[in-house]
Amino acid sequence: MYFPLHHRRLKNLAKNAKICFYVRQAQTLLVKKEMVKAMPFDFKKAEKELYQPKTTPSIIDVPQMLFIAVDGKGDPNKSPEYTEAVELLYGLSYAIKMDNKSILEYVVPPLEGFWSVDDDFQGGGAAIHDKSKFVWTMVIRQPDFVTAEVLEEAKDKLAKKKPHLDTSKAQLVFFTEGLCVQAMHIGSYDDEPITVAAMDAFALENGYVMDINDIRRHHEIYLSDPRRVEASKLKTILRHPIRKE
Repeated sequence: MYFPLHHRRLKNLAKNAKICFYVRQAQTLLVKKEMVKAMPFDFKKAEKELYQPKTTPSIIDVPQMLFIAVDGKGDPNKSPEYTEAVELLYGLSYAIKMDNKSILEYVVPPLEGFWSVDDDFQGGGAAIHDKSKFVWTMVIRQPDFVTAEVLEEAKDKLAKKKPHLDTSKAQLVFFTEGLCVQAMHIGSYDDEPITVAAMDAFALENGYVMDINDIRRHHEIYLSDPRRVEASKLKTILRHPIRKE
C-alpha cells in the first residue's frame, strides 16, 4: 500500500516510539530485579508477625531462634556492666556480618532483653522502682549460619579492636520462647507497666495464664535508639510467656 511521505514518517515515528516504550519497560524491570537482588535480608521485614505487632495485644507462638547472649545485673541506666554488654553484642554482631557477606547480606537485628528481678517481682504490670535489682540477659539474634567457630573468630577480632571488652561473657544460644502475648509499646520505658497490664488482661480474657519463671521471662525488643528518639516516641515490643489455663 502506498502512503504519502508524511504518512510514512508518522508511521515510522509511532513504530520507534513503541520500540522505545518497550525498551524502557525492559530497563525498568531489570533495575527493579537488580535492586531486589541487592537488598539485604531483614528479619524485621521478613517476619512481621514477630517484629511489627500492633499496639493492641495479640497471641503469638515464637519459634526457636539463635542469639548471642550476655548475662548481667543492675540498673541499665547506670550500670557499666550493661553498657559493656550492649557494646559487646553489637561489636560481635557487626564483626560477623562484615566477615560473612559472601554467605548472606543482612541487616543486624535489633537489641533484645530478657528481664527479671532478684526479689519478689509480682508481674501484672507492676512497676520496678529499684532498678538496681534488675537481672537481665541482653541478646541480638543471629542468622542460622553462625556457629561457635564463627563467634570465636569474631571474638578474636573484636578483642584486638576493643581490648576493654570481656568477650568471654558472650555465648551463642538457641532459645524457643513459645506461646506469648505481645504488643507494641510506644513511649517511655517507665510507662511500660500500662501496656504490660493490658497484655496480661488480654491473655486472661482469652483463657491463658502468665507463665513467667526463671527460664521464660519478661521480654523486650528495642526498635528505637533512645539516644536519637525522644522518650514519647520510642517503639518497644513487649512479650510475656503464657500457657493455657
